Amino acid sequence: MVLQQIINGLSIGAVYAMISVGYSLVYSVLNFSNFAHGEVLMLGSYIGFFVMSKLGLPFGVALGLAIIGSGIIALLIEKIGYRPLRLRRAPSLYFMISAMGFSVFLQNFSIITLSPNFRTYPKVFPISPYSFGDITIGRLDAVIFIITIVALALLTLFIYKSKLGTAIRATSYNAKVASLMGINPDLVIMIVFFLAGGTAGLGGVLFGMKYTVYPWMGVLTIKAFIAAVVGGLGSLPGAVLGAFVLGIAETFAAGYISSAFRDLLSFTLMIIIIIVRPGGLLGTITQEKA
Repeated sequence: MVLQQIINGLSIGAVYAMISVGYSLVYSVLNFSNFAHGEVLMLGSYIGFFVMSKLGLPFGVALGLAIIGSGIIALLIEKIGYRPLRLRRAPSLYFMISAMGFSVFLQNFSIITLSPNFRTYPKVFPISPYSFGDITIGRLDAVIFIITIVALALLTLFIYKSKLGTAIRATSYNAKVASLMGINPDLVIMIVFFLAGGTAGLGGVLFGMKYTVYPWMGVLTIKAFIAAVVGGLGSLPGAVLGAFVLGIAETFAAGYISSAFRDLLSFTLMIIIIIVRPGGLLGTITQEKA
């Protein structure tokens, strides 16, 4: 049934949305693809898992600690790997190389210290789904969707209604002019990385609860990148729209063709968007300002 596939797609799209908004936040300010974002997600998922399974703390506490822990990890990556490059005014390519280095390092460090085994979150919500006629909605899927909507709403309010959010938007538009207006770009970048890391950690916990936790789960960054490109790089609403479009498209491909076509359809969609509308569904093509 088409409606059932859409509902299933919204569930996985919600996870993609939490990952892609953080990815787009960093891109909007520093204008480079943060490929270490996926490993922040992976570590956040592990934090949530160990807090729940080893410490026995409730889901809400684990979720909060995963968000804070991932935010701190993202801050450390920025301070160690990106800030020295910013101070030297290095090209964007150097940032991407540093990000890939952190990605490989964190992935292999996790394999060595945490083992490559797949881990499953403890059962928090009942398995029995909600049924509405022929439509069924898993309880976990409903929780994931609600948490995502609330988190995105809070992030939107922060970005568009607070002074710090205004500073972030000003810096993303023109960092030099923003600094001349009294905005501290280092503080803005720290806030952006903490927010990006926090959303990645939240997405990691939700993905880990729906599936499993493993050291290679950072590959989801590829899906975040595709969602950001489809919606419009640097656009938060575009990242969310692109994530849900991608999730629904993958679900239809798996349901009506074959699960082997999920990734093929994702990359095909990205290529079509790049050719037909390079700025994405909600993004715009901008030029550097003198």
